[in-house]
Amino acid sequence: MNKKINIALVGNPNSGKSSLFNELTGLHQKVGNFPGVTVDKKSGTCKLSDELTANFIDLPGTYSLYPRRADEWVSYKVLLQQDESVKPEMILLVADASNLRRNLLFCSQIIDLRMPVVVALTMMDLAKQKGIKIDIPGLERELGVPVVVINPRKAKGIDQLKKSIEHAALNNSNQIPREFIYSKMLAPVSIENVQNIFPALSNYQALHYLINYQHFNLTIQESKDIGQIEIENKFNPTKTQAEEIMQRYARIKHIMQQTIVESDPLEKSLLTEKLDNILLHQKWGYIILVTVLFILFQCVFWIAKYPMNFIEWFFGGVGGWFTSVLPSGWFSDLFVNGFLAGLSGIMIFVPQIMILFGLITLLEDSGYMARISFLTDKLMRKSGLNGKSVMPMISGFACAVPAIMSARNIENKKERLLTIMITPLMSCSARLPVYTILISLVIPAKLYLGFISLQGLVMMLLYVFGTAMALMVAWVMKWFIKSTEKSFFILELPVYRSPRWKNMFYTMFEKAKIFIFQAGKVIMIISLFLWALSSFGPSKKMKAIENKYSVLIRQEPQQSAQLLREKKAEHLQQSFAGILGRSLESAIKPLGFDWKIGIALITSFAAREVFVGTMATLYSVGDDSGNSTLREKMSNAKKPDGTKVYTLATGLSLLIFYVLAMQCMSTIAIVKRETKSWKWPMIQLAYMTGLAYLCSLIVYQLLK
Repeated sequence: MNKKINIALVGNPNSGKSSLFNELTGLHQKVGNFPGVTVDKKSGTCKLSDELTANFIDLPGTYSLYPRRADEWVSYKVLLQQDESVKPEMILLVADASNLRRNLLFCSQIIDLRMPVVVALTMMDLAKQKGIKIDIPGLERELGVPVVVINPRKAKGIDQLKKSIEHAALNNSNQIPREFIYSKMLAPVSIENVQNIFPALSNYQALHYLINYQHFNLTIQESKDIGQIEIENKFNPTKTQAEEIMQRYARIKHIMQQTIVESDPLEKSLLTEKLDNILLHQKWGYIILVTVLFILFQCVFWIAKYPMNFIEWFFGGVGGWFTSVLPSGWFSDLFVNGFLAGLSGIMIFVPQIMILFGLITLLEDSGYMARISFLTDKLMRKSGLNGKSVMPMISGFACAVPAIMSARNIENKKERLLTIMITPLMSCSARLPVYTILISLVIPAKLYLGFISLQGLVMMLLYVFGTAMALMVAWVMKWFIKSTEKSFFILELPVYRSPRWKNMFYTMFEKAKIFIFQAGKVIMIISLFLWALSSFGPSKKMKAIENKYSVLIRQEPQQSAQLLREKKAEHLQQSFAGILGRSLESAIKPLGFDWKIGIALITSFAAREVFVGTMATLYSVGDDSGNSTLREKMSNAKKPDGTKVYTLATGLSLLIFYVLAMQCMSTIAIVKRETKSWKWPMIQLAYMTGLAYLCSLIVYQLLK
């Protein structure tokens, strides 16, 4: 019979925990939220043997069992068995061999929880580069738990790790580790009194009940009893914690002397240090950063244009073929101008999304993304933020929702709120399809010096503009959001490593799948809904149009083709979609927008990328040929006076609007959840919409 066991996967940040989780669980992963908090809960299954299947819970990285941030509290409560939704029966601890002294502090605390523990030792290659030699059997003997050397990036040591986990899990009665330090001596009477209330607690668990019982799931009477124990025994949490840490480091020093040989740190300068001297240079560091971003956006346009052109050609040909073979009627119109138009609006942007996220994954995997936080800390502070705000902002280039959730890592409440308020100004991936179609319409496909794309430059400037506006808004808001808290920026820079191509391609595949099946569903539903709104209207008006053009075609049969085009245009204007769009036209006309763009602005509140699907549907309904591409339809679009709809002024005005506007219901919902109030999301919606309208108005009026 196959036994199932819950295993908590823990470790310091940048210790290789996520790589190990991905290697163990592969595609058998689920992502949710811990109850009551918006911190990701990743879990995944792994069949260790015919007898045992493990459910790994990947907990947020933490440096010790004394939490400060929201994500550290999540790990802490799970490990102290205070989270009702997650009850681990065993702990897999990932430790960085190249920073073993720091990692052993957390490891020693985990051991003293007296649960079955297996230690996975990573970064041995880096330790070797630093001249560090580790006696693994000796380390196992000193810690009293199994220690397995692994390299999850290269899948080395994974089989041995699985065997160690299986042995510890199936023989857990013999695998409870001995205490690292004798915790009871820190507060003997107080700990014994707590254990009288909770007999199952280890000495160290009882100590944590004394320190953090206010945060635990206890009854009112149990909390009162522990509080009384503290008072009677004059228990001092701060003094006890300091004494505990000193004892642990004294024991760790002894273990290091017994099991580890370190070379003189002055003997060898690592590649990481040499690269940081260049990449974090006061002048060259910023030049390199801008160059990296420049290359990134050039690649998004340059590489993606070939598969995009093929997809566009393919759907144009398929649409034309179906138009020619299907009998005319509402069903063929729905299929070609609703379903196929919506599907093409989804698939056309998959190459760019895959390339953008693939390149971002390379930057993260190499260790350079953390350097961006370090480089921009000084700039962040001038705007009322700190360097930790950079990671949510960079994550905002992917999606504002998880980016806002990740702002929980910022301890200072004011800086966290400022970060939440400006993160939606970062150009998320949902804006990418809008940028692409509009840039290709109004910006010439020119190359400078043979390789610098003008369109790629414009796209990069849009991202820079959004970031600049975010910093300006933060600078203004910092005067209105008051706080007396002081903030500190402490960041551990990971070593530079060669990117894992497998991880990059996996991320590209996952992001494309998410876009197609999540955003794609929304786009498709709205496309079909819009087809209905665009194809039908008030019956009296529709009949009047039919009668009018029937008479005109009988009178002038030689003009029938032109009259049919005029009939379709008038039919679209008098449809339900046309009525809705024209009701907005007076408000958006100063920005250079027509009623079709107005409809797209409304549908974009479901998801910004719906803009493209909306345009595809609206222009397909009014088009009598099934084989022209969306860009061709939009490029040929005319206003009633015969002038082009998408001029340079209109295109840039619309681009600026999409850079700044809050058009995402999911973001509004997550801001409300994070701030626990409707006040801040409503302020966010108001200032972003007003800012988008004002800037678009200025751009259009200057360029028209």
